Amino acid sequence: MHVLTKKNAASSSAQRALLRLSALFLVMASAVPVSALADRKENQIDRDLMEVSVSHLHQLYRQHRYTVVQVTQWYLNRIRQYDGTYRALLYIDTAGALARAAQEDAMPLEKRDGLLWGVPIVIKANTSVKGWVTSAGWDGYTLKGNELVSPRDAMVVARLREAGAVLLGQTNMPDFAASDTNVSTAGGRTGDAYNVRFSPGGSSGGTAVAVAANFAVLGTGTDTANSIRQPAANNNLVGFLPTRGLTSIAGIHPLDWLRDNTGPLARSVTDAAIALEAMQGEDPLDAWTKQSSSKKETGAYTGYLKPGALKGKRFAVPWFILEGSPSVYGSGPDAPPLAGAVVPETRVALMKAIDQMRAAGATVLIDRRILPETFFAAVRTMNTRPYRREGVDLFLRDFGPAHYHSVAEYEAATGREFPAFMVGGIRPGRDAGSAMKQRVLESDPDREKNYDGPQRQALAIYEQTLKDWNLDGFVYPALQIPTYDELAPGASTAGPYSETGWVNRIGVPAVSVPGGFYANGLPFGLEVSGKRWHDGDLLGYAFAYEQATHHRHPPTLVAPAH
Repeated sequence: MHVLTKKNAASSSAQRALLRLSALFLVMASAVPVSALADRKENQIDRDLMEVSVSHLHQLYRQHRYTVVQVTQWYLNRIRQYDGTYRALLYIDTAGALARAAQEDAMPLEKRDGLLWGVPIVIKANTSVKGWVTSAGWDGYTLKGNELVSPRDAMVVARLREAGAVLLGQTNMPDFAASDTNVSTAGGRTGDAYNVRFSPGGSSGGTAVAVAANFAVLGTGTDTANSIRQPAANNNLVGFLPTRGLTSIAGIHPLDWLRDNTGPLARSVTDAAIALEAMQGEDPLDAWTKQSSSKKETGAYTGYLKPGALKGKRFAVPWFILEGSPSVYGSGPDAPPLAGAVVPETRVALMKAIDQMRAAGATVLIDRRILPETFFAAVRTMNTRPYRREGVDLFLRDFGPAHYHSVAEYEAATGREFPAFMVGGIRPGRDAGSAMKQRVLESDPDREKNYDGPQRQALAIYEQTLKDWNLDGFVYPALQIPTYDELAPGASTAGPYSETGWVNRIGVPAVSVPGGFYANGLPFGLEVSGKRWHDGDLLGYAFAYEQATHHRHPPTLVAPAH
């Protein structure tokens, strides 16, 4: 027989009250629509993934907040929602990306150690991905039945896969990367992430817009004259151009293989450093990478990222960038503004950025004797045009489809003439002089005069200037002018002017980092160049500036009208 004591009675009363309270909660919960609960979940993933870094994404994975499939699907949904406005992507591999994500979700925990494990990225359309069409922005490689379907990955792509990256798709680019804006025959026009009417810069403008718009965590770019750094600046990103030979260009369709390079675009210096770590490596198909492992700095690049890295460092502004180069460009109607000099509003933005560098502990010199116009003229004597066709033929030999492995075989297979400027000719209205007879670099008796001698001379001037002035690098704007509304009547179709291609010619590293905004809300990019094989130091300088300023802010996107 159960005896009800005072203690038991009190306990039963509390239990009944608890049951009534639980029932009330159930009623309240049932009154919340399922759609509202789903909206809360969607809002949470939006907050978690917007501007997410590699390290924070890995933290979310470790906490089991999301699967790789969920994260990949979020990016694919965002591309679907907004890219109809910006047109950053040429190709989206939805099935392949989700399959890769599912494979990574199925991996045991001990296998999830890649630098970019579960990180969705995009690849520029001139970079070979096995089974994808390497259009390089040109519709001639997308002809039905004659597509340039890559038989294998470029080494940088293979390295990114090995690091665990999930490839979402290819980014738009101008034909063969031969433009400072981003209009292609294969994909049309890409608009800047901060204002779609404005030029995003080229030729890595598709990647820059995709990363800035949070269509991916990071992406690859290529750079022959300014093609990583300039669009990075226009989209408030970090764009890194490595020392020539640190990353392989084999498997990347050339514009000018003697100046081409490849590197990452990211929303932070840390993510750029992680991506560079994954991309670098020696490649038997790229002679410039030979012994790069022993030439580069030791340790992971993230180890160079310290907030105080600018303290005690010395930089200078190249004088020819501030004042232009009339002897090279002249002063006619076809010359760049002020013969390539920095325009007033860009000079103001540069000086603000220099003040910020000084506040972070750096010394920045401005002296007309430091890299004057004579340096720029020396750089420009380097002539790589006689070897352009060789670069294309080498690419098609190793990464062309089964039925063409050279320019001649392409023309025979398609009946279409290859663009003249890619094989020694000129672009009317763009290139000076006339067509050049094509030669093979290794056997050309004029190689020393055309290429080796001028490059050696210009690099010697650069390195001697660093030594004479006790400098750690140079600082300057990534573009001499702000980007502009290219849909306005009479707007230029050539792209926003940038004279930073001298860096490529001598093979030194450079980085563009967010440097603030112009009055119209468009970004300004500060560029820093450094010493060969000191890429980690250069990333450290960029990181210290980034942490002192925090200029990166995401754009407000506009969905296409339906």
